[in-house]
Amino acid sequence: MKLNCLIVDDEPLAVKVLETHIENIPSLKITGSCHNAFMAMEALTKNNIDLMFLDIHMPKLMGHEFLRTLRNPPKVIFTTAYKEYALDAFELDAVDYLLKPITLERLMKAINKIGITQAVDIKEEQQVVDNQGFVYFRADRKMIKVGYHDIVYVESMKDYIKIVRVADKPLLVKQSISSLEDVLPANLFLRIHRSYIVAINKIAAFTNHDVEIGGQEIPIGRLYAHQLEKMTGNI
Repeated sequence: MKLNCLIVDDEPLAVKVLETHIENIPSLKITGSCHNAFMAMEALTKNNIDLMFLDIHMPKLMGHEFLRTLRNPPKVIFTTAYKEYALDAFELDAVDYLLKPITLERLMKAINKIGITQAVDIKEEQQVVDNQGFVYFRADRKMIKVGYHDIVYVESMKDYIKIVRVADKPLLVKQSISSLEDVLPANLFLRIHRSYIVAINKIAAFTNHDVEIGGQEIPIGRLYAHQLEKMTGNI
């Protein structure tokens, strides 16, 4: 499943940088690029756009002003050289706010906030779609794709996290567990300890004190016990 992307930016170099980065991300497909808001409006009318990379400073109509005119906008990631519009961006429910020059690593962090979920009206359908999503991790000098369904649990190890997977060997990544928690779908994963995130559908059994998952017993932190209660209704 790919997200159809539209780039809206009046700077040719900025467009080229984004196009180059996006070509490295299998979950994204560039549908087109536009130099101003009016071209973007036409592109949105003619194409099914899932994600729009939107510059702030453009001729005639600013990016955030353009977004306010849309009744049913796609997901938006703002791309700009100006910090002062960040508040406007998040008031408009933007996925992220990227400052130029944009690196591939920073773009990947923004994309990870989306996964590959698509808007649906039925909660059960949403859960199915979410479970088919994935996240990229930088390890061994490359970006490694890991499906949500492949993750058993995540363990924090100081400056690194260990991703324990169903079939492959554990993946060691330099990243904080809190930043990963922000990315993973809350209906699929649960933080049960300051050092652990578990896949809800991989939990084999649990008590008030620990969770059995992947052949391991993982402690439930006192501050996180209510999370498991909320998800299961059984403690």
